[in-house]
Amino acid sequence: MPTLILLRHAKAEAGLGIPDADRTLTDRGRRAATAAGDWLRANGLVPARVLCSPAARTRETLARLALDAEAVFEPRIYDNDPDGLLALVSETPDETGTLLLVGHNPSVHHLVHDLTGQAPDGFPTCTLAVIDLPPGDWADLRPGLGTLRTVHTPKD
Repeated sequence: MPTLILLRHAKAEAGLGIPDADRTLTDRGRRAATAAGDWLRANGLVPARVLCSPAARTRETLARLALDAEAVFEPRIYDNDPDGLLALVSETPDETGTLLLVGHNPSVHHLVHDLTGQAPDGFPTCTLAVIDLPPGDWADLRPGLGTLRTVHTPKD
């Protein structure tokens, strides 16, 4: 069964006077991202492939996860559109068993809801949602097809 993991980037600097795409992580964000990577490995959820926004805060979050996976930096994730994220995920090669997408809110939170029909009320920074998908091709991915296995926040 394919598994999709959605991750909102870790806590970033406020960015006063800095272009949004150049905002980096706070100390708290760096600790949370490292802990998220530890949690993924401890739960056997190491992805084969990662789709990551090219923003500095998502790249830094991904680096702190310390995962050994192919990473693709995809500008469409930065657009923050849930329908665009769904289309992007549906382009995943079929041999990919577990995919991680590192992106931004509100689109990541919306995609969790769109795929599973449920989502937590909030989706704080560095929250992970693990979604089980039915057997089949990633190209067949549609709203409502996923089952929310778990949500993990930095405070869990």
